[in-house]
Amino acid sequence: MVTKLLLNIIGTIALILGVVGIFVPLLPTTPFLLLASACYVRSSARMNNLLIGNRHLGPYLIAIQSGQGIPLRSKAVALAMLWASLAFSAWYVPLSWVRPLLLIPGIGVTWYLLRMKTAGKDES
Repeated sequence: MVTKLLLNIIGTIALILGVVGIFVPLLPTTPFLLLASACYVRSSARMNNLLIGNRHLGPYLIAIQSGQGIPLRSKAVALAMLWASLAFSAWYVPLSWVRPLLLIPGIGVTWYLLRMKTAGKDES
């Protein structure tokens, strides 16, 4: 009982972070949504069905979980928003020593997205 409650709490926090990550480019969406789904699978069929059945998040999660990957358009939009926000942040932040530090999450998220399988891409 405690385990299911804990998994539901972790899943809900991960879901919230994943949704926030849609709008905040430095916060990754996919890992948090996958964590939420994994927690809900083990704790609440109802919550998992709500997540998978969501018209916006459901198809995205199903494609990743089934091994189809992330659509190329989603990767391109995510990378464009990421680097645009990093460039704006570098320009806006008055501390010059912070600017190089912005490259760390930028490179990390870019590497993560590029390593993920691209949906619809022909496998040779």
